[in-house]
Amino acid sequence: MSLEKPIPPHSPQSLSVVILAAGLGTRMKSQLPKVLHPLAGKPLLNHVLDRADELHAMQRLVVIGHQAELLQSHLQHDQVETVLQQPQLGTGHALTLALKHIPHECHTVLVVYGDVPLLQLNTLQTLVNLCDGQHLSLLTQIVDDPQGYGRILRDANNRVIGIREHKDASASELTIKEINTGIMALPRSQLEGWLTALTTNNAQGEYYLTDVVELAQQSGYTIQTCHPEYAWEALGVNSQQQLAELERNYQAHVALTLQKEGVAISDPHRFDVRGSLQCGRDVYIDVGCIFEGTVILQDGVRVGPYCVLKDCSIAKNSQVLAFSHIDGAAIGANNRIGPYARLRPGTHTEDCVHIGNFVETKKTTLGHSSKANHLAYLGDSTVGARVNIGAGTITCNYDGVNKHQTVIEDDVFIGSDTQLVAPVTIAQGSTIGAGSTIVTSTPPGELTLSRSKQVSISRWRRPNPKKN
Repeated sequence: MSLEKPIPPHSPQSLSVVILAAGLGTRMKSQLPKVLHPLAGKPLLNHVLDRADELHAMQRLVVIGHQAELLQSHLQHDQVETVLQQPQLGTGHALTLALKHIPHECHTVLVVYGDVPLLQLNTLQTLVNLCDGQHLSLLTQIVDDPQGYGRILRDANNRVIGIREHKDASASELTIKEINTGIMALPRSQLEGWLTALTTNNAQGEYYLTDVVELAQQSGYTIQTCHPEYAWEALGVNSQQQLAELERNYQAHVALTLQKEGVAISDPHRFDVRGSLQCGRDVYIDVGCIFEGTVILQDGVRVGPYCVLKDCSIAKNSQVLAFSHIDGAAIGANNRIGPYARLRPGTHTEDCVHIGNFVETKKTTLGHSSKANHLAYLGDSTVGARVNIGAGTITCNYDGVNKHQTVIEDDVFIGSDTQLVAPVTIAQGSTIGAGSTIVTSTPPGELTLSRSKQVSISRWRRPNPKKN
């Protein structure tokens, strides 16, 4: 998510994106490949793939190595090519393998990393445009603590002449605060020559992709640089701590973007979007809320504390009260939902509906001004307008094999502790007496109830407690 307008794109036929994702990720202390750990509800790798999609690249290549089978399985439904790097001999070696799959008509090759998930579209578009198939462009960053990063080497005229990895840097080079993020765009036409010239004469004994910068400079190519829009964009993930820190960076950015659009967020530090959140005017979001999938909040919607909203839409001026879960539901205008309500997939409410505490709905439609204020279950149901559902009412929709439909027509009053055994229709204007079990459809406008006779036993005495 970017706060800026997109930069005009390059020609989509000119770009291949190579995503390096072959590393082991030992510091994650996990059986799961590092690039498949989730951030904002989506694997790190998928964030990077999404950016490549937004760039309209002609090709997406993922270089895999450790746990290759898991990654191939994860990517099987994506339009990507995988390249196996075995053994892992460095980033230069990885790109050499990928280059064999990149057509010669490609102009620019963008190299990114599967564990650097938050690069913004504008940043990458700027980098690609600077390359334009003719130059080498680098994403660099000025940091206060460059420990562990490769340093950008410049000459007296401030031109980039190379990159020195931290382990190979001299004492004076270690004082440089402009660091290499590892993200670069390169001309396809020159890559084969530069990669062939790489050596393993370094502290790691690997083929460094960063050595291509010095080779390009020696060949007379201009080295272009740009910085990320935001300081956290180029941060990678190597540990659970770094993953958590990056999660908060992402969520803070989403919250700031929404606040700039007029959304009132009680506490941006206790706010999580794991998908897409679209908000109208005068929307208020209290603390601890989680938004998953695609969520739409129209004008004037208020969401109380600690709610979970997933793949749902809430129409104008509705309220979702504390600790409510809404999943796959469409909520009408001027509704009041919760607290402690659970609306499951297939729920649809018309305007002015009330669904109260400890009410659960599934595949159910509630008509205008209907109410189920507490302790009810409505499943596979069609509820008309102006219906009152009493406390403790349930639709018995499952016979152990099949689900059945309950229809409750307009202006029905259902008393408390009622069981509606589907399939059944409660006709318009019916009243159902409290404590009834309704197994057949009712006539319109009449009182229907089912109760055994109440009996009082005069000679009965409550047992006394037994003595030890």
